[in-house]
Amino acid sequence: MQRYLLHTPFSIYHFEAKTWDHPVHKHTYFEIIFILKGNGIHNINGNTFDYTEGDVFMLGPEDFHNFEIDTLTEFCFVRFNDSIYKNYTDEKDSLWQQVTNTLLYTSSQSRGTIVRDKQERKKLHSLLAVLEEENENPNSKYFDSIRTSIMRSIMIILARNLFGETLVSPVLKDSVEAILVYIKKHIYEPTKLTIEHLADVFNYSPDYISIFFKKHTGESIKQFITKYKMKLIEIRLLYSQLTIGEIADEFGYIDESHFCKQFKKFTGSTPTAFRKIV
Repeated sequence: MQRYLLHTPFSIYHFEAKTWDHPVHKHTYFEIIFILKGNGIHNINGNTFDYTEGDVFMLGPEDFHNFEIDTLTEFCFVRFNDSIYKNYTDEKDSLWQQVTNTLLYTSSQSRGTIVRDKQERKKLHSLLAVLEEENENPNSKYFDSIRTSIMRSIMIILARNLFGETLVSPVLKDSVEAILVYIKKHIYEPTKLTIEHLADVFNYSPDYISIFFKKHTGESIKQFITKYKMKLIEIRLLYSQLTIGEIADEFGYIDESHFCKQFKKFTGSTPTAFRKIV
């Protein structure tokens, strides 16, 4: 399956199309998709959803999708990687951290469009219009601040529509999505991702949490953690200036040699060779 790359931390892709010329593909980034007009079918992760004007979808790095266009469709894709929100994780803003941890790290694609209320859609489209206008002048000293504020507003509205006013529902505590959120939130802390630690956090036995996770995701906890971690490492190798040792340290590897061996086992390439592919 083809994988699309994002060569900058943030971009907006606005276009019209009568036919969809892209194959089913994955991304290395997050993507908010606005349907501004038209209708057709959106295939996401093996699920099929009708789309129409006003719909909003959100995809993460592991989601795969394509469109089947019935009538001329105007799309706007807002694409970003984790660097545009990771810089704000130390802020004392609990609501924003709930939004990033829950919205970005919880699969929403079994639900189709995130927003159905007309007023909520109107708010999002107004914010999108401002974001696009500001994006025309990315060299402005105010651009990063304005972009961040608008993206926060967009994502909070999306989270509110997806999860309700509480954003992080207590029901999530007993769901596989809660485990996914926790894993992705602590992906840089290996000691918090052991089966024993996860079982303790979620009040399960180690055997039961392993069975529960595989039943709902189709893969083991260890497989999921490794795959997700490797995708993030690939992004670091392609788009950051960090050394191999610094990346290994960021993800909690005890030494660079162990990191290189695991990366090659997963990708078939050494980190140095992988970094040279682009």
